[in-house]
Amino acid sequence: MLSRTADNLFWLARYIERSENLARLLDVGLRMASLSQEAGGDATEWHSTIVAAGCEASFYAGGRQPTAQAVIDHLTRDPANPASILACLEMARRNARTDRTGITTDMWEAVNSAWLEARALRDEDFALENVRRFLEWVKERSLRFGGAALGTMLRNDAYWFTRLGMAIERADSTARILDVKYHVLLPREDGVGGTRDYYQWTSILRSVSAQRAYHWVYRDRLKPWLVADLLILRPEMPRSLVSCCFDLSRHLDLLADSYGRRGECHRLAGQMHARLRYGRIEDIFRQGLHEFLTEFIDRNIVLGDEISKQYLS
Repeated sequence: MLSRTADNLFWLARYIERSENLARLLDVGLRMASLSQEAGGDATEWHSTIVAAGCEASFYAGGRQPTAQAVIDHLTRDPANPASILACLEMARRNARTDRTGITTDMWEAVNSAWLEARALRDEDFALENVRRFLEWVKERSLRFGGAALGTMLRNDAYWFTRLGMAIERADSTARILDVKYHVLLPREDGVGGTRDYYQWTSILRSVSAQRAYHWVYRDRLKPWLVADLLILRPEMPRSLVSCCFDLSRHLDLLADSYGRRGECHRLAGQMHARLRYGRIEDIFRQGLHEFLTEFIDRNIVLGDEISKQYLS
């Protein structure tokens, strides 16, 4: 496969997954802000949402304040933000169109219809009272694309590059969503385990569609360290860090076997997966959850760069 074709598939999947992840991050912000207002606390959620999305520089460059509507606009449709949801859908469609013959008809229709519907959105669709419908639409469109890829692509290098793009973005998103709660939003004046704390962790689980999965796995009341365990170390949870790293390592191995060569990305992916596979949540909390997640995000970025060097340049 030409490196240009592989690059288009890799980034097509990344942009679709990124749009969904931003929608989930905003959903966390909306739920957290609602809980903060009900509890009469300081609303720091929107600043933390901007930070977690990696858009702090672009947002504050214009001197804006982290109000709900300002953050929503910046992360959903701001032309000055190349990482907004609408920008991601635009770039996904551009990559799909460039490599139209490399994807299936179902995948193309999922991307193209999402782009066409996004162009028809109006200002009121992004208003604070309406934006949840938009976020649900984004998640549905991403799931439609993922289902089309899973159900219609041949299991060859095109599929493997697509899966790599999905996994690397999903791992980044899970780490950032979890870090929003633990590092920024945990009320310093409240003890862990309070009512507000309980509903914040519930919001985290709901944002990644894992509330029911949590109770199936642990059959226990909600505990912060178990939420972290589910989203970091449980391989049966598809959005967990270990599950994403397994996908990364597995599909890189398939590419290595097909192309007959390995590189730094294979070593790094295997190292990340091994650390999580044999890790313990007690050791992670002993290191510091925020420090662990920050280190993971940095390593994930490096892995993406190494994949590009190995196959996409």
